Amino acid sequence: MMSLAERHHYILKQLQSEGSVNVLDLYRALNVSSVTIRKDLKLLEEKNLLFRTHGGATLNNPYTADRPVNVKEKLQAPEKMKIGAVAAKSVEANDSIIIASGTSVLALAKNIEPRESLTVITSALNVALELMKHPEVEIVQLGGVLRKSSSSVTGPYAENILSDFSCTKLFLGVDGIDLEFGLTTTSVNEAHLNRQMIAAAQKVIVLSDSTKFGKRGLGRICGIESVDRIITDEGIPKHFVTNLEGAGIEVTIV
Repeated sequence: MMSLAERHHYILKQLQSEGSVNVLDLYRALNVSSVTIRKDLKLLEEKNLLFRTHGGATLNNPYTADRPVNVKEKLQAPEKMKIGAVAAKSVEANDSIIIASGTSVLALAKNIEPRESLTVITSALNVALELMKHPEVEIVQLGGVLRKSSSSVTGPYAENILSDFSCTKLFLGVDGIDLEFGLTTTSVNEAHLNRQMIAAAQKVIVLSDSTKFGKRGLGRICGIESVDRIITDEGIPKHFVTNLEGAGIEVTIV
């Protein structure tokens, strides 16, 4: 049986390799109890060598903070544009879609080239302004309280309007994707609106750069079982791809 130091060395080596670890894999590999592994993770966290998460640990702080949209636009900008370009290919002629808020879905709006007519329902002001240049696009702008950090609206007015629609696809941006906790955003109100969007759409397509995986925001949107497809970049950790595809989610890596 491994010593305490050997276990800690193994855990940190796995973290460096995979980016995150989970208790189940560790106690199977090390042949110790889950209680022992949780104690090991606690000790390593106290030494500032990792961050504990529900069911495991990660090298990076899993909790994401809200940032202004003009700041977020500059982060992973090339990856987001590639993601947006691929997502735009799934927009069909005479489609009726929902576009939520965020810089990844703004990249989608910038890449949309409408074929015939297209109806877009959105909570994001910057998405609506981007699509205004296309005469073929009919835009339904949801109303409500303006959330300045995301240039979008939230609240009961927007939620009530959504109950009158049934759309083919929802393009959703998120602040965090956790295999156990699901999809999250930094705003509870935005999370609630996103759930209403999911209810109004036949297919849920998540646009997320790879830095969002293993992260959590304050507001939980849904579990991963509510997602049909995720479009991301090649930085996504391999174990996320394996687990997501195992859950029946189509993962597209650009």
